[in-house]
Amino acid sequence: MLVILVICAYLFGAIPTGLLLTRWFGKEDIRKVGSGNIGATNVYRVAGRKLGIITLIGDCLKGVIPVVLAQQAFDLSGTSLALVALAVFVGHCFPVYLGFKGGKGVATALGIFLVLSPPAVLTVLVVFILFLWRWRYISLASIAAAVAIVPAVYLTTGSVSTFTVTLAIATIIIWRHKENIDRLRNGTENRFNF
Repeated sequence: MLVILVICAYLFGAIPTGLLLTRWFGKEDIRKVGSGNIGATNVYRVAGRKLGIITLIGDCLKGVIPVVLAQQAFDLSGTSLALVALAVFVGHCFPVYLGFKGGKGVATALGIFLVLSPPAVLTVLVVFILFLWRWRYISLASIAAAVAIVPAVYLTTGSVSTFTVTLAIATIIIWRHKENIDRLRNGTENRFNF
């Protein structure tokens, strides 16, 4: 049963929200404009605020729904629940539907941790907002949040399996931002305009 749930979680996480929305509303292929990323930030910049926000919510719900179902409907916890959460996240970042080229995972991770540790999310949101307000780089704020979520989850849950998956998710998020890190170093990263 767990194997089936993990596979289903991966396939659900792999649904490319931003790409589907921009196609639905007759916009350009999001993978060929802006940063080429299918996530909310690129959708926001290329297709407008409305679609960007809807993409953010959709990607977040991709993290919430499978983890809640695994927890409530199938009574999973501990390592089993953590594996479902990781599968959702990996699905978003490496979707089989798009040749394993997906988003950076920040919004989906937000949805996952809203279920696994809401107190940790509150702490990390403060970090994200402060970094975004001070430097106006979504990428920098996302990386800072990824770093902060690891100790925040451990301190609020005390679960080794949840901590391990959190560490894996945070590592992937930072790695997926490697091009942004290069641009930050070179001073060529785009600032976010509110």
